[in-house]
Amino acid sequence: MSDTSIDKNQGSAAVSGSPEDGPVVRVEREGAIGWIVLNRPTQINAINDGIRQGVPAALAELDADAAVRVIVIRGEGPRGFCAGADIKERRGPETTVEVRRRMQRSRWIEALDRTEKTVIAAIHGYCMGGGLELALACDIRFASPDALFALPETGLGLIPGGGGTQRLPRVVGYGRALDLLLTNERVTATEALAMGLVTRVSASPESLLADVRALAARIAAKAPVASAYAKRAARAAMELELKAGLDLELDLFAQLAPMQDVKEAALAFKEKRVPQFRGV
Repeated sequence: MSDTSIDKNQGSAAVSGSPEDGPVVRVEREGAIGWIVLNRPTQINAINDGIRQGVPAALAELDADAAVRVIVIRGEGPRGFCAGADIKERRGPETTVEVRRRMQRSRWIEALDRTEKTVIAAIHGYCMGGGLELALACDIRFASPDALFALPETGLGLIPGGGGTQRLPRVVGYGRALDLLLTNERVTATEALAMGLVTRVSASPESLLADVRALAARIAAKAPVASAYAKRAARAAMELELKAGLDLELDLFAQLAPMQDVKEAALAFKEKRVPQFRGV
């Protein structure tokens, strides 16, 4: 299991990897945008314990940073976002109880459910298995035209274990989700856009990061508390009955109404300038 370390120069949580690869999970800051980089390019960023530990740590760090308003997760290297679980990460024989306990201790992708800020997945190349489950837990999925998506688990005698059976139907609908789960069919970026698996596709593979950066900057320019509350309300809509969801929406609206950011938006409109939101 990899050791967690803190990069004092960057102030970022990192999980040490092999010497040639550097940190398995790297945190970068670019103005109001925080980047979480899966950094196992020679393995197509396959998921190991370093990634399972590093991604939640990086999310917590960036979510607590007031200067960061949007988080982007991307994969290093030309081959893909994330190819899924690292099959080279061998484990000894385990009983059902032992497997359940091990997976219960991890549940690392669920760290995204606790993240208040907007999280964008910037997806290129292979996005398979646990990599797709990671992307599904993000708020927005922005794909390169060369992206390929699949959940291959039933072909391996398993089912997705990182939320794929639960999040995929919520994103694309029950019928289409079950089709993908049972066939293991690979979906192109164009097909993913048509079914709602992703919401945006970049103009070219080369422009993906620039296009994602522009989208993240657009979101970061909005009132940060309002963005967080919009995310909270929309996510609750997937779980709550309509009446309870409407009540939550009213509560959050009422909390926002007296804030200085609302007054700043009105004043900026009157003065015909861009508002400067401070999150208060």
